[in-house]
Amino acid sequence: MSFSHAIGFDDAPFAREHRGNVAIYGTVYARDTLHGVVSGRVRRDGRNSTSELARLVTASGAREHLHLILLQGVALAGFNVVDAPALSALTGLPVLIVARRPPDVDRLRAALLTRVPGGARKWRLIEALGPMEPCRGVWVQRVGLSLPQAEAALATLTVTGRIPEPLRAAHLIAGGVTRGSSRGGRV
Repeated sequence: MSFSHAIGFDDAPFAREHRGNVAIYGTVYARDTLHGVVSGRVRRDGRNSTSELARLVTASGAREHLHLILLQGVALAGFNVVDAPALSALTGLPVLIVARRPPDVDRLRAALLTRVPGGARKWRLIEALGPMEPCRGVWVQRVGLSLPQAEAALATLTVTGRIPEPLRAAHLIAGGVTRGSSRGGRV
């Protein structure tokens, strides 16, 4: 499989003190061409990211053409942790989680277990994915695809820098819509 058709998601920037819903954006790509944009909302530090992402995959109108779901990190809107195996099962698509660098696992675990409602469950979801692996200049976790398949997907979907276009575009759109202008950098 080529993994040339993907949807990538990122959340919009939000103030540290914000509570409530946070906008999320998804971009549908065929190789290096943008074919669609979807938007939704997830609760800050909530539990609805998996179901909302599955809904947006269907809402994209491209489900039958998609090969892959890309996530920029395993959580949206703070600690709304995605259950990646459940997302894969709900959509029938593999999930590739991408980060520029691996997270500080000890700090992440401590924050989840001491400050986040439902943090123990969320930590188990993250822990079940296993450690992030280096892959083509980024770090990944994956569900439903091998490391060589992840490498091939990143090679196909990355045009500028190290972040695949569906994630790069979702990040830029989220920032542009929320702040009034977008900027590159931290994806």
